[in-house]
Amino acid sequence: MAADRTAGRNGELRHHESMAAHSSWRAGGSARYFYQPADVDDLCAFLAGLDPDEPLLWLGLGSNLLVRDGGFPGTVIATFGALSTTQWLADDLLRAASGVTCSKVARMTATAGFTGLEFLAGIPGTIGGALAMNAGAFGGQTWPHVEAVETVDRQGILHTRHPAEYRIGYRNVQGPANEWYVAAQLRLGHGAGQAAQENIRELLARRNATQPTQQSSCGSVFRNPPGDHAARLIEAAGLKGATVGAAQVSEQHANFIVNTGSATAADIEMLINQVQGTVEQQFSIRLEPEVCIIGDPPAGPGHE
Repeated sequence: MAADRTAGRNGELRHHESMAAHSSWRAGGSARYFYQPADVDDLCAFLAGLDPDEPLLWLGLGSNLLVRDGGFPGTVIATFGALSTTQWLADDLLRAASGVTCSKVARMTATAGFTGLEFLAGIPGTIGGALAMNAGAFGGQTWPHVEAVETVDRQGILHTRHPAEYRIGYRNVQGPANEWYVAAQLRLGHGAGQAAQENIRELLARRNATQPTQQSSCGSVFRNPPGDHAARLIEAAGLKGATVGAAQVSEQHANFIVNTGSATAADIEMLINQVQGTVEQQFSIRLEPEVCIIGDPPAGPGHE
């Protein structure tokens, strides 16, 4: 629990907030506390007033997140709609706050005549999430374009960090402990803006043709194993269309699990486990989830 949840607070604090409303899967339990800061200074003051042992979850668009049905016993900090500013620091250097959507950054940089970030148009999340997992699509990845990041720690102190301070891999980034992204400084390539905008249109058309964009999902569920594709393995295992409750392996793209209407977080997690087990049994390959699964199981027999 927070030491003082009101000190310096100008943002919005809610109790027992349903995370199904903040997850692209439209499933999951409630957060004990849900905070949307007014700005960076407000965020810093809020963090400084928290108990150091308070569990924290940083939330963008919730496009890579599953909160178990028992909920999250801590504080969710929502950056989308709050940390949402962009600023040109130099001709080819853009500062984008962590709550800015990836698609907005892709569009604005292409419109300004720069190239390199078109792939972000295919990522249904925020810049903070893209930094956290080195998000990528259509051959592009986030961190090769990062000049610096701005972070905040548990005490509400801001830092500027550089890529050399992080271990960056495929869908994995490790850096200083207990720091979270506030903004990215992105270095861009000069090019033909019209070509970049056309590239975005082509990427989005390709995404819409190959992915279940009209259904509730988290995007790709599993990382691609070295030298292979998770979707190929899942389809080869005969799992396209497999269901648990109202959760289904997409008929359109096997590395997507969709909520067909009333799936619980438990349905989705059980289907994830079923896919992992079947693929491992048939191909001796353990698929690793991209999605972050957190929180408690629902209360009931065997649970406190």
